[in-house]
Amino acid sequence: MEAFAAIANGAASESPVWGAALLPSDERQLVAVFSELVPDHLKLGLETVYEAYLVHYGRPRLFDAPDADEAVLLGDYLYAHGLVRIAEAGGVEAVRVLADLISRCAALRADGLAGDGEAWIDATRALAGTPDGNAVARALELHSARVAA
Repeated sequence: MEAFAAIANGAASESPVWGAALLPSDERQLVAVFSELVPDHLKLGLETVYEAYLVHYGRPRLFDAPDADEAVLLGDYLYAHGLVRIAEAGGVEAVRVLADLISRCAALRADGLAGDGEAWIDATRALAGTPDGNAVARALELHSARVAA
């Protein structure tokens, strides 16, 4: 829950535009997906990058941008802040992992291909080793419910 508050509060303090795009607090869906598969110090950065991904390609948990142009800008803002958080928590190698993830997922989406969930799992493994199989299955299930194939 702390990660979601940090993402929402950070966005709102950064810009009134991002603050206006926040869902009302009772409509936010505070469910961690892939951050449950990484060490604690990387959770906030990964949740921020994942929320950016959802703003671009799925159903965000915290935001509802009023139009497509604002969604692109908001998603890019969240990607940038997520990468800063990852850099602070995990260093250059962790940033490389997430930059590769963002690129891989964008390419899959542009080509209309499936596999973004697996890309996220690969990234969590690169950041933290081998997550439990049940946790991976749950993350993929939660992810599938948030994005269109």
